[in-house]
Amino acid sequence: MDESLAYVYSEPASPRRRTHFRTPSLTQTSASSQVAFPPRLKTPVVRERHTSTSVISNRSDIDILAPVPRRHHTLQAHQSRHWLGSPTPSVSSSRPVSPLSTVTSSPELTKNHRLTFSSLIDHDASRRSSLSMAHTRRSHQTKKQDEGGIGKTWVRWMHRHGLSEWVVPCAILASAWVKWAIGLGSYSGQGTPPMFGDYEAQRHWMELTIHLPLRQWYTYDLQYWGLDYPPLTAYVSWLCGIIGSWIDPTWFALDKSRGIETASSKIYMRASVLALDTLVYIPALLMFVRAWQGSRSSRTQHLALLTLFLHPALLLVDFGHFQYNSVMLGLTLLSANFFAIGQDLLGAFFFVLSLGFKQMALYYAPAVGSYLLGKCLYLGSVEGPKLFIRLGIVTVATFLLLFLPFLPPFSPLGAILDPITRIFPFNRGLFEDKVANFWCATNVAFKWKQWASHGVLVKLSTAFTAAGFLPGVVGLIYGGYKMQVKPTEGLTGRSEAAPAPTLSLLPYAMLTSSMSFFLFSFQVHEKTILLPLLPLTLLLSGAGPTSSTFELGALVNNVAVFSMWPLLKRDGLGLQYLAVTVLWNRLIGYNPFRAKPRSFLQFLAIAVYAACLALHILELLVSPPARLPDLFPVLNVLVSTPVFVLAWLWSIKRGIQVSWALGGLSSSSKSSKAGGGVDGHVSDGSATLKPLAEGIGREAGLRAKSLGYAQGRRRAGFRSSLSVDPAQTNLNFKRSSPQLT
Repeated sequence: MDESLAYVYSEPASPRRRTHFRTPSLTQTSASSQVAFPPRLKTPVVRERHTSTSVISNRSDIDILAPVPRRHHTLQAHQSRHWLGSPTPSVSSSRPVSPLSTVTSSPELTKNHRLTFSSLIDHDASRRSSLSMAHTRRSHQTKKQDEGGIGKTWVRWMHRHGLSEWVVPCAILASAWVKWAIGLGSYSGQGTPPMFGDYEAQRHWMELTIHLPLRQWYTYDLQYWGLDYPPLTAYVSWLCGIIGSWIDPTWFALDKSRGIETASSKIYMRASVLALDTLVYIPALLMFVRAWQGSRSSRTQHLALLTLFLHPALLLVDFGHFQYNSVMLGLTLLSANFFAIGQDLLGAFFFVLSLGFKQMALYYAPAVGSYLLGKCLYLGSVEGPKLFIRLGIVTVATFLLLFLPFLPPFSPLGAILDPITRIFPFNRGLFEDKVANFWCATNVAFKWKQWASHGVLVKLSTAFTAAGFLPGVVGLIYGGYKMQVKPTEGLTGRSEAAPAPTLSLLPYAMLTSSMSFFLFSFQVHEKTILLPLLPLTLLLSGAGPTSSTFELGALVNNVAVFSMWPLLKRDGLGLQYLAVTVLWNRLIGYNPFRAKPRSFLQFLAIAVYAACLALHILELLVSPPARLPDLFPVLNVLVSTPVFVLAWLWSIKRGIQVSWALGGLSSSSKSSKAGGGVDGHVSDGSATLKPLAEGIGREAGLRAKSLGYAQGRRRAGFRSSLSVDPAQTNLNFKRSSPQLT
């Protein structure tokens, strides 16, 4: 029998009514009145059985086989059957029903046992209505999936079309194109002699380092952009100056090239920023998503990279205003990445390099130092002191290497004071420009410089700053002490190389420390908001779009860009300010006006954005009065400062939550010391169980930390390496590959 045919069983027509049947094949029909049923077919079939009350026949003694070609299966199952008006087979029927028979006949059609035009129209209308509802549900689901922003949509499209390996190269090229496009605009101090701006300062440092002996780098003509950054910045300036002199010596002629603004020199200076960003900051971000978000899906990692590649504040400052902050931030991020994989000595080395490039990296020093000290306490009285000594040797050796040219026998002993006095400018005053921190905001009502002397303000600023980062420091140190490994328990080599269980506290402590420095420290510039934005944006990159971490991170990033508006306006970067801000928010899918606000944070965001928009419109239409020339910058400070204070308080609160989940603030950490414990990362008040003694780095066989989430989806490799003991609540992990995958 031909298996490409399907059969519909029917009864012969009544003599009173003529019925047309499909002509059976010669091999399947006979002249006899009784035809044997064919054997069961291997292919899906559609079978109809009509009862004796069928409109086609009232006889039940004869069945006629009607073959239907396979190409009509779909038509037979989804369209033709309701026109036949046949009832569904009874439950007691012994004949099987095809899987394709998914549509039952209409009740109206079987009730009257005959076909009517109106019943057919009604049945078709009901089918179209159900299909329309299904299409509407699918469209709503698709719309909900696309709410992640254009970045998520693009990443999903690339993965669906088998182009996932090209996501990172395309993202790097796209971010480079955006950075270069920003650099086509103006920069700090363009066409404003005699001092110009930061662009001229960076170019001047290249000029003096390649022409003067090293002993004069920090003493030559201090009135005209004297070098006031640590030695690593000077060495990088020397290298850039050497390469630029090979191309065109007139760009860096000593004293003669001051204020040079030729097109070729601008291209070289912009290219130097892009090259250093690509060599230091981009690799640090790539390592970050592998070390901290290694357990997440590749789509999540790629979306995190897009969020970090196009960070608006950093792009506007480095590629618009002109600076090299991405080098300092990249070195700091590299140190945190090495801490996450248990390489503490390399982490300490890169953090010292960050300090040697820009002294503002000190904003992170309390958090980084506390984490390392807490790990020494966690390792116990045997391994802890060994790690402490090794860290001390690496730190001191790196600092000596950076300052070696200013130490004997290369320079007199007093030469070391030249860079130090230039690096820490305590004689400049509490603040200069209108910066969105505590001192400028409160100075509107309380004139600090009139109330206290310079020395008193320095001490007061130091006390406020220390009190601000103290919660993060205490959480890291006390957490390591409470979860200390006893000498009787011992440590394996694997545990020694793993990160401390307080690693999940590090991003929050870095945010607390850096925001405390920005709000309360001495001589703060508006550009230093980039330092607290780094850990906050790292947390945002792994957070869900409905989490408080995502909403607060997006709000603070946007307000940070707004707080730099007076600087960007002075540099002529208004177009770049608007374009980059809109691009980044569209990329991450952030829109506070999309839905009705339901939380305090959402109401606050709408109020803040309304104030920012109103201030921009007011500044565009109204000129400030002559007696209040700084009216709009002061209003900018008053709008931005409360948001930064909220972020600082949020980081303290979240740090306390994480510490409590770790067991560092509880009265007993017995279970943690025994090898079980809590992951410590809290998202919306929850925590994930994980063993503390083995760390969280992938090189230790554990799920890597996923910032912004309480739990990350484990990959298949980790599912196979995870074993759960039903009698315990702790998770025991097997050793996996020691590489970052």
